[in-house]
Amino acid sequence: MQPSKIAPKDRLIVALDLSSAEAAEAMVARLGDAVTFYKIGYQLGYAGGLPLVRKLTDAGKKVFLDLKLHDIGNTVARGVESVARLGATFLTVHAYPQTMKAAAEARAGSSLKLLAVTVLTSYDDGDLHAAGYRLGVADLVEARAQQAQVLGVDGLVCSPEEAASLHKIVGHQMVLVTPGIRPAGSATGDQKRIMTPSRAISAGADYLVVGRPVLEAADPRAAADAIQAEIKQALG
Repeated sequence: MQPSKIAPKDRLIVALDLSSAEAAEAMVARLGDAVTFYKIGYQLGYAGGLPLVRKLTDAGKKVFLDLKLHDIGNTVARGVESVARLGATFLTVHAYPQTMKAAAEARAGSSLKLLAVTVLTSYDDGDLHAAGYRLGVADLVEARAQQAQVLGVDGLVCSPEEAASLHKIVGHQMVLVTPGIRPAGSATGDQKRIMTPSRAISAGADYLVVGRPVLEAADPRAAADAIQAEIKQALG
């Protein structure tokens, strides 16, 4: 998907990081037509949220299933085949070559798009070194991006700080989905590599994943509308 073909309103993905499907449905209703794209991750998925994928897509919404699959090839492949039947737009896998290869082969023939998670936005160089990695964040992100492109993955999950450099590596054939988005004045929480919505879009991010700044706002719809306006302005 070329960035120019992405509808501006679809570029905001609200993370439904909530404790129940009922709470998620209430938030979706509250946000109304301000949001067209939602992310379902571990918290909601493990709390009965997977059936919400079909409900959202039937209502004309798009869904990003953030399951970050990583296992032996056969297990990843069977998981991808199951997810492909749910109707989600995006699915994440960790950017390990065997995992990406198995996932890419398993989704063949479906409309499911795969996103490879390069390095989590809560990690910095010190975290990687503590985990036993020889490379720092920038070098590991670059290596995994190149592998993902060769293996036929559709996009990357990365920090907005890495968007510009990644487009130089993979061009615009792969979409860049960036968490770690914090509107001006928002708390950073546990994120270490963050950026405002307008700066992220200007840096080359294609989709922005935003959770707490919308979910925890006094008026979530107003918060989402403000981010949408910022995205539209940054796109010019």
